[in-house]
Amino acid sequence: MKIQEVFFILKEVIGVTLIYKMNYSQDSQNFFQLVYQVCREIPKGRVTSYGTIAKYLGSGRSSRMVGWAMNNAHQQNPPVPAHRVVNRIGLLTGKSHFSHPKEMEILLQKEGVAVKNDKIINFKKVFWDPNIELNLEA
Repeated sequence: MKIQEVFFILKEVIGVTLIYKMNYSQDSQNFFQLVYQVCREIPKGRVTSYGTIAKYLGSGRSSRMVGWAMNNAHQQNPPVPAHRVVNRIGLLTGKSHFSHPKEMEILLQKEGVAVKNDKIINFKKVFWDPNIELNLEA
């Protein structure tokens, strides 16, 4: 099995940049690509959760792995709208992985999604469920 190395800059502490090295298997990389495909389907002005994406991909207990994929999403081409993925109650838990602490909120607000105190207002109204929206049998 081929191992892919991914480096993340976690944060700058007292002028020192900490780097965290993650090793992902090829299977993980394939799962990440499936996550990115689902994320690219999320319409502007809508959001979904890590767990909902995991459930759609048949791995309902893999929401944390979806989060890891989102951490790596900024390097993808075509771009992945990672700002549209939040936790199950609408909190912007991924905001620390953007270049600026308010970038996730700003991107959502530009799309018409209201945010207050790092939480989506009217979360149920803007929630997008791929299990419903991408249902090919309907």
